[in-house]
Amino acid sequence: MVQSNTFNYSTQLLPSYLYLFLSHDCSRHDQLFFCDHDQALLIKVPWLIMRSNVYFLPSMFLMSSFDQELNKLFPDKETVFHHLGRYLFHPSDRVWRLITKYYQDHLAKAEKRIGIQIRIFHAKTSPFEYVMDQILACIRKEKLLPEDGTENFVASPSKNQTSKVVLVTSLFRGYFEKLNNMYGEHPTKTGEVVSVYQPSHAGKQRTWWNSHNVQAWAEIYLLSLSDELVTSAWSTFGYVAQGLRGIRPLILYNRTIPDPPCGRGVSMEPCFHTPPIFDCKALTTTVDTGALVPHVRHCEDLSWGLKLFNSG
Repeated sequence: MVQSNTFNYSTQLLPSYLYLFLSHDCSRHDQLFFCDHDQALLIKVPWLIMRSNVYFLPSMFLMSSFDQELNKLFPDKETVFHHLGRYLFHPSDRVWRLITKYYQDHLAKAEKRIGIQIRIFHAKTSPFEYVMDQILACIRKEKLLPEDGTENFVASPSKNQTSKVVLVTSLFRGYFEKLNNMYGEHPTKTGEVVSVYQPSHAGKQRTWWNSHNVQAWAEIYLLSLSDELVTSAWSTFGYVAQGLRGIRPLILYNRTIPDPPCGRGVSMEPCFHTPPIFDCKALTTTVDTGALVPHVRHCEDLSWGLKLFNSG
């Protein structure tokens, strides 16, 4: 109906429900959802059944059908996902048991918790050594962790000795092992005690396995309990953790040997990876949707993505 533009909703019987497909691989016709003209039809349908795996709210802020109400609900644009996520995302009893046990066993006693979320999209273009060097360069540049000493180094005792814990989440174990060897075998130059933990290392993503998703959700929530977050560019895993925590993360840039290795996010909001880029009034015309309003701009880690920012 919407695809053909032949449905006359003033003269024909409206369906009781419509199915909306708004996932990352949806078609341009599916994306007509983001056009005000098509909302005139959708608003009259009692039930909308939606399937999506993307955070498409930034594009809704560009629609006159929603922008006024959304601006009333969310005057602070950077906290939209933070409020929605904490309101809607509640771990099941099974997940909550995983979270609380791991937190009490490994994270609770530390004075500072640092989460490092590592997502490798293409192993051939992201060799382990390059990514590891980037992580180390980032945490040293931002002074998140102290330098480790040599085998013969003896740390001077400090009255103000503090403890830090690093939570690593990755499909692979190598990053944890490297950090754990650094801080587990040698004292730090400041005398601080650093412990490193990784809850799991599945080897590859298994999207349709419930047990895999349960573990992923538990680890996202554990990351959201960090005082500082280092996240991988483009990763929705990191987006959810930073949004729940309400923190601007340090983003590991997705380039070969980037300099600087990471940068502080300007907004804590997730990035909408696949926004529509056409003009609703002339569908064959491309529009820079990241330049229409001050609070919807392109993402720091994805040049074509859209993200919510505070206007100032």
